[in-house]
Amino acid sequence: MKDYIQKRVLDLSHYISDKKATVRQTAKYFGVSKSTVHKDVTERLPIINPELAEAVKLVLDINKAERHIRGGEATRKKYQNKGETS
Repeated sequence: MKDYIQKRVLDLSHYISDKKATVRQTAKYFGVSKSTVHKDVTERLPIINPELAEAVKLVLDINKAERHIRGGEATRKKYQNKGETS
């Protein structure tokens, strides 16, 4: 694996682990696609650093479990703001 890819994988992983960030937030912060983030942390990271891979997996599992709540909140805010502007 090329050095710049390995560095990116570790940077993405530390960001997710430290900030408890979602794949979408991480992709936006680093200017890469969600697919790149997902591939890096699920396929490449376990080869490079298995312990960090476990920590990132825990964060991603929590995010996955909570995503329906975040989606509902976003929809609620969207329609709440529409009512204020009318």
